[in-house]
Amino acid sequence: MGYVLLEGGAEFGGRMAEPDARAIALAGGPDAPIAIIPTAAAPDNNHARAGSNGVRWFRSLGARTVAAVPLIDQASANDPAVVAALRSARLLYLLGGFPHYLGQTLQGSLAWQAARDAYAEGAVLAGSSAGAMVLCSHYFDPQGNRVQPGLGLVPHSCVLPHHNTFGKGWAARLAAQLPGVALLGIDERTGMLDDGPDGAWRVYGQGRITLYRAGQAATYPAGQTFMLQ
Repeated sequence: MGYVLLEGGAEFGGRMAEPDARAIALAGGPDAPIAIIPTAAAPDNNHARAGSNGVRWFRSLGARTVAAVPLIDQASANDPAVVAALRSARLLYLLGGFPHYLGQTLQGSLAWQAARDAYAEGAVLAGSSAGAMVLCSHYFDPQGNRVQPGLGLVPHSCVLPHHNTFGKGWAARLAAQLPGVALLGIDERTGMLDDGPDGAWRVYGQGRITLYRAGQAATYPAGQTFMLQ
């Protein structure tokens, strides 16, 4: 299996270089192929700009093989060229935007199966904000004002992105709706990566991770590790 990187949003700047540089290293180094997936930005027609921003950012960190994959709807999620690009990537990065659109587009698609296959062979699967949310077993859809089933890569979990700004306001409600599920409050420009000892998650970036579980909240700053399961 590969690695999972969950980020809280406001990516592509500052100390977000720390988790992203680590992801590049785990993916195989500067020549490892990186696929930027802008699907979540498609509903407001922002996917081209968002994808270009992602490409520029990873190139600024030394990556040499970076491309935005034109995965913007259910049709392209089953396009053979898109599927092949994801299958061969060593770092797959889901951008932020509209989580429910992203989840619906990927769920049951050939593109998501290709991403899972790449992960099974050692690739890093990463997501920021909406991208991180859908990778978990559950996510909150703010547009629909309801909890939705996620893609399930990280079981028994739900991400609260932008935790240091608005995400923390979701905590009490989601804790009541999702008993037994770990809520992961991830600050902006902060990431958590399962590269610690024995599968522990390590915190990178400028902020903190707040883990809500069994009615308790624990906070972990950059450099600390914690177990999710």
